[in-house]
Amino acid sequence: MPRVLKTKELINTRLATNYGGWMYCDTCNENIGYLCYSTYDRLELKYKCNCGSEGSALLDFEDSKTGKNCSDELIVIKSRFCCPKDNEPLITILDKKVMSYEMKIVCKSCESIYKKMKQNG
Repeated sequence: MPRVLKTKELINTRLATNYGGWMYCDTCNENIGYLCYSTYDRLELKYKCNCGSEGSALLDFEDSKTGKNCSDELIVIKSRFCCPKDNEPLITILDKKVMSYEMKIVCKSCESIYKKMKQNG
């Protein structure tokens, strides 16, 4: 059953489908990452693309949980950021395509809020 989006705010960003799939910078059309459809509950992403454009994405669903803070780090499996509790892939950010980013993502299965950041350079 498809999920019902509550919030979808994209700035200088485009998604391949309604709430997942490949993510693109609207300014240069470069692929900046991949958002897994069914494993996240909420995404807050701000980034600066290599082209200089700043973009962001805020997505959550009617049935999204608030999430709970945790100090665990996302793990990387086959270039995807995954939940360390169940190894489910959540998102891929293509480091070579973005100068910097700040991200908060909530895992749908464990409801943990994971934070990840890359500074300029």
